[in-house]
Amino acid sequence: MTKADLIDEVSRLTELTRKDSEVIVETIFESVVRSLRAGDKIEIRGFGSFRTRQRKPRVGRNPKTGDRVEVPAKKIPFFKPSKELKDMVNSYVEPAMQSNAAPAPASEGSGA
Repeated sequence: MTKADLIDEVSRLTELTRKDSEVIVETIFESVVRSLRAGDKIEIRGFGSFRTRQRKPRVGRNPKTGDRVEVPAKKIPFFKPSKELKDMVNSYVEPAMQSNAAPAPASEGSGA
């Protein structure tokens, strides 16, 4: 799903104009980015949480020349899905797949 698809879906479900739906989606994304830049953690119950992680500086290699390159420390965004989201994703089976799909074998020894 692209951002345009998401905007269309919000527009369809809320019966708002596409322009109004675009403002809503953009506002949500901008709010998430602004909070992450400020170092805040965003928690959306039943969906997951967003936060930043700090990467240490390191020495990398230029893949083309093989030269050493200093890679500076930086913050990266990180998303952790909630248990509810994981369960919803794993319990959904598309109707077309139900009739054709063979049952998945139980995994052994994973414990997860």
